[in-house]
Formats: sequence, C-alpha cells, structure tokens
Amino acid sequence: MLKKLIIMIFLLGLLMAGVAGWSFFQVKSALDKPVLIEQQTFITVKSGTSFRGLLTQLSNEKIVTLSPWLRWVGYLEPALTNIKAGTYAIEPQATLHSVLTMITDGKEYQYAITLVDGESFSEWRQLLQADPHLIHTTDNMTQAQISTAVGIENDKIEGYFLPNTYHFTAGTSDISILKRAHVAMMKELDLAWQQRAKDTPLKTPYQALIMASIIEKETAVARERGLVASVFMNRLRANMPLQTDPTVIYGMGDKYDGNITKKDLRTPTAYNTYTMRGLPPTPIAMPNKASIMAAVDPDDSDYYYFVADGKGGHKFSTTLVEHNRAVRAYLKILRTQK
Repeated sequence: MLKKLIIMIFLLGLLMAGVAGWSFFQVKSALDKPVLIEQQTFITVKSGTSFRGLLTQLSNEKIVTLSPWLRWVGYLEPALTNIKAGTYAIEPQATLHSVLTMITDGKEYQYAITLVDGESFSEWRQLLQADPHLIHTTDNMTQAQISTAVGIENDKIEGYFLPNTYHFTAGTSDISILKRAHVAMMKELDLAWQQRAKDTPLKTPYQALIMASIIEKETAVARERGLVASVFMNRLRANMPLQTDPTVIYGMGDKYDGNITKKDLRTPTAYNTYTMRGLPPTPIAMPNKASIMAAVDPDDSDYYYFVADGKGGHKFSTTLVEHNRAVRAYLKILRTQK
C-alpha cells in the first residue's frame, strides 16, 4: 500500500512538473512573439497604468496580439509587471518581452533638439516653441524672466547658451533645456578663460563671450576664426572701431531687411561698431566652442582688415590701401556673378 502511494505521489509530481514546464513554455512563447508593427511606433504609458492595462493598450493599438497565457507573467517574471510611465519607441523587430523590458526599465524615447550656433536667442526661442514634445513654460515670459528662471545674473540673455544637440524625454520643459545649455556654456567659457592669451585686451569672460559671438557671425570657415579674432584684437589694442557688419545688423533688429546701406552704417545704435569704439554691450549670437577659443587665444597677426574673397573665405590685410584693393577685387567678382 505504501509503495503504491509513493508511486502515485511520484507520478503526480511528474505530472505537475510537466504541466508547469508546459505552462512556462506557453508563457515564454507568448512573450517571444514579435510585434505586429512594420515601422517604428510610439506608445505613451500614463502614470498608474497596470500590467493588464498596458497589455490592453498594446492590443488596442494593434502592436501585439494578446494570449491568455500572459496572465501568468507576474508569477514567472514579476519584474516585467513593474510598469513605468513615459513615451517609448517600439521597433518592428521587437518582441513583447523586449517591449515590456524597455517599459519596466523606463528607457523612454530620447527626442532631440539642435540649437544652432550663430543664431540668436529669438531664433532659438521659435525652435523651442515649435517642438511638440516639450512643455512650453516660457511662452509668456520676458527674456529677463527667463534669465532669472535659468539662473543668469543678467537681463540680457543673448549668448549665454551653448549650441549643441540636446536629447530629452517627452514632457521635458523648455526651461530645462535652456538650463542645460546655460550650464554647458558657462563650463566652456570658464575653461576657455583659463586658457586665455596673456596679452588679451579682453577684461572679463563676458567680454570673451561677446567677442566670440562676433567671430561666430563673421566666418563659418574654421581655419579663419583665429585670424578674424586677431583682427579684432589688433583693433581693440589700437582703439579702432571694430566695424563689423553683424553688430550693425543685430542693432537694427526688425528693421534689417537683408541689406545694409551706408545710412545704416552711419546710424548710431548700442551695437553699431562703425559709430562706436570697443565691444557692443552684449553678445549678438550664440557662439560655439571654437569661436570662444578663438576669442581668448587668437592667432598672432598684424592684420587690421578683412573682406570676403568671393570664394567662401576672406582676404586679410595689414593696411587700408591693401584692404581697399581687396574690396575692389571682391566687388569685381560680385559684378561678374550678376
């Protein structure tokens, strides 16, 4: 009798092990099934969503086909039921298991916004306002209010942010992006200022930022940045007006229609470096790292002038006579191109 009981218990154990193994196989098979989508698809999981609610959402959005075996996932892989809210990107080659792993790990999709060097804060602001994945907290704020919110001790916000591509998750605020860009700029500016040339006429890091913004607007040719910077440094040392068109354009604001006239060059503004000596009061654009380094450590030259050469770069000159000759050559090139 005891022997029969032992055999029965053994057989029952084998049966239960078999059922458990078969059940595990069914759950694993359900988890390993590929998703139904043929292109990248986004899903937003709201806060408080349960595991069963997520499965229903995935089914309703035609991403997966539900299996009754999925109700046992909590017993076999409880970590897959720890749902985290957010926006996720599901790829066509994914399985349900990889989708659940991504969501339980909180690996939200990283959106990106590129803040371009050489642009003004007003241009950046339009870009931030147009991004549908950001929370727009600054839409009704003045630049002075934004400065305070970001932590800038200056009502003039121009130049205080480092151009770069910034990644973020859905629901990030625009002010958060600006704070990151500001911290990055201050780090780069501080590092550059520590490496400044000993004979620089610039007195403060902020003056270096102003100069860097002018260099940024004057040339997009990497090899020229140091030479452009040297021209402006030589002019500052000689107490000559910088006479740089981008500052005039910035000072004109909305009045600028794409052309600068002789009248514009003679009309004083706080930024017109044809009618004033020294630096303008603020940066005129967002400079990149290379322009900042050129500002604090320019090339060593005896140039005081430069003009476009008609080939994408500039012709640098030591004397006004040489400069005027270069200007005439450039104007001749322009006439032949008409």
